[in-house]
This record gives sequence, structure tokens and C-alpha cells, in this order.
Amino acid sequence: MKQYKVLTQKDKWFSGKFNPETLESAINAYAEQGWRVISCATADFPAVFVAARQEMVIILERDA
Repeated sequence: MKQYKVLTQKDKWFSGKFNPETLESAINAYAEQGWRVISCATADFPAVFVAARQEMVIILERDA
């Protein structure tokens, strides 16, 4: 059986600010717990009064 985790820019790791170094640290920390990245994508979120935003979504997997 597998477990899955979804990591997004709203995850506690990013504290509202996204940067690649923080992403790398988060992925490495999860890897130490047995997680591995199996997929990555961006999702578009429309906005009414401001420009639409994109959010990165990373899917992690590990054996249960």
C-alpha cells in the first residue's frame, strides 16, 4: 500500500513566500522520511480584481 502527500505553495514550508531553495529543502526533508516526488504540475487560479495566479502542486509518494 502507498501513502500520498500533496505539497503546494501554501504548505507550512513556504510561509506564504515561495522560492526554489525552500522547495529543495522541503523535498529533501520529506525524502529523509521516505517520500519521493512522483509528479509536479502548476494549477491556474482565476481572480476577479487581480491577475490570475499559478500555484505549484507536487505529489509525493511512499510505502505505507
